[in-house]
Amino acid sequence: MQHAVGSPLPPPHQPGHGPAAGWSPAAHHPGPHHPGAHQGSAPVPPPPPAPGYPAPPPGPASPPPQGNLPPAPETTGHVPLPPGGPVAMPSAPPATAAPDPAGTTLAVLLIGPAGAGKTSVAKYWADHRRVPTAHISLDDVREWVRSGFADPQSGWNDNSEAQYRLARRTCGFAARNFLANGISCILDDAVFPDRPVVGLGGWKRHVGPGLLPVVLLPGLDIVLERNAQRSGNRRLSDEEVARIHGRMAGWYGSGLPIIDNSQLDVPETSRVLDDVLARSIASPPQW
Repeated sequence: MQHAVGSPLPPPHQPGHGPAAGWSPAAHHPGPHHPGAHQGSAPVPPPPPAPGYPAPPPGPASPPPQGNLPPAPETTGHVPLPPGGPVAMPSAPPATAAPDPAGTTLAVLLIGPAGAGKTSVAKYWADHRRVPTAHISLDDVREWVRSGFADPQSGWNDNSEAQYRLARRTCGFAARNFLANGISCILDDAVFPDRPVVGLGGWKRHVGPGLLPVVLLPGLDIVLERNAQRSGNRRLSDEEVARIHGRMAGWYGSGLPIIDNSQLDVPETSRVLDDVLARSIASPPQW
């Protein structure tokens, strides 16, 4: 499994390390030793007031020396997270009870071509669950890169490939952290069936074998119509949409659940997704 990494943080200050622990400047100055006397510099009395001026009021008494006190704990608001290991397959409920994906912590991967409605369905599904759920969009994370963004519309190259890989790793890292804290996740990505190592294999490495993949695949006329309503770098040419849709047809016969949402609106598709996930929990797909 690959993990997103960064520069290591400097280690926190530890008792017993550094010049502040167990070191007193007075210990390095020779002088007469008097048993029972405090070892250190003698307090210096304040100077007498100048003639004609009243003496200043006495200040607060200094506390007696207490030796080497431990450093005060740092209070920076940091909340330690539990380790984000690979998510395991959710346990199937007893045979007498129907699976209830709406109340279960899940990790879902919604696959589909451009214009399939992945983002709309994922947002709606996450908004209407009974348990905390996060929507993690690969395109949103990929577009975190501003200067130097490698737009695939300008031609697929090593930079765009590297930025997609980095975005998938980042999404997987975020999903593991959410799941480790009891928050479900739904991720959306255009995963191609003819690239299993990069696609499903990569997501399984990043998130874990408990990830539940579902394919959203409406008809070509539907994705062309939805793509025409887009703007910016998310709108593709009709030829590119048709090519992607044709490659997605390879999911038929793969064993993954497929939802044809050509005649379904977003709420209806979300309800069908719940039904599909209930079957996947009871009988996990082989992928």
